[in-house]
Amino acid sequence: MVSMNFDFHLHTIYSQDSILHPQKIIKVAKRKGLRGIAVTDHDTIKGALKTKAMAGKDDTFKVIIGAEVKTNCGDVIGLFLDEDIASKDFIEVCDEIRGQGGVVVLPHPYRGRRSLDLKELLKYVDLIEVLNARISKNLNYKAQLLAKERGLTSIGGSDAHTSFEIGRAQTILEDCASLDDDDIRKCLLKGNVRIIGTELPFHLRILSTSIGKYKKEGIISLIKAGYKIAFDS
Repeated sequence: MVSMNFDFHLHTIYSQDSILHPQKIIKVAKRKGLRGIAVTDHDTIKGALKTKAMAGKDDTFKVIIGAEVKTNCGDVIGLFLDEDIASKDFIEVCDEIRGQGGVVVLPHPYRGRRSLDLKELLKYVDLIEVLNARISKNLNYKAQLLAKERGLTSIGGSDAHTSFEIGRAQTILEDCASLDDDDIRKCLLKGNVRIIGTELPFHLRILSTSIGKYKKEGIISLIKAGYKIAFDS
C-alpha cells in the first residue's frame, strides 16, 4: 500500500466556463506528479469520459469519472459515475449518485449554497470539500470547521478551469491498495486522506474567473467577474 496524490475537482472545455482540453489536463497533472484526477464538469460526464479515453491504459495514472451538478440547494459532486445525473433536486441527485455506486461530495459548502440549513444537507453527503483553490481562505476555513464539527471526511481539489490551477489543492490517499475504483472509494470513505495545498492568490482567482466568464458570456462579464470575486469573503 502506498500514498497517492489526487486532484479531485477539475473542469474541461465541456464546462462552459473552462478552457482546459482533456489532453492538457493529463499532461499537466502528470508533470506535477499527480497519480490521478477526478474530472467534474458542470452537469455532464462527457469531459470525464473523454479525458479517461485519452489517458488510455496507463496503469500509473487514474482518471475518475465525475460531475458537478447544479441543484436547487447548490452544487453537488458525484464521483465514480457511469452516466449523467438527471435530477436537479439536491436529495434526488444524491440518491442518483449512490444508485450508480458513486460517492457524494459537497463542494465549497459556503459558496453558492441556496439553503437556509446547510447542516441539514450534510445528512445526504459522504465527503465535504475543505480546500478549494478557487475560493477564499476564510470560506475554506469555515468548511474545515464544519467538517470537524459534523465528523465528516474531508476532500480537496483545485477546481481548476485553467492549466495553472491544476494540482493547487490535492488529496493524499494514505495507504491506498491500488488505483482501482473500489480501493480509492474505500480510502476516501474511511477518511484515510490528507489535504494539502493553498488557495490561489487573489489576482489569479480573478484571472481564472474572468477567463471562464469571458468564454461563457463575453467581454462584459470580465468586469462583473472582478466585482464578484472582490466581495467573496
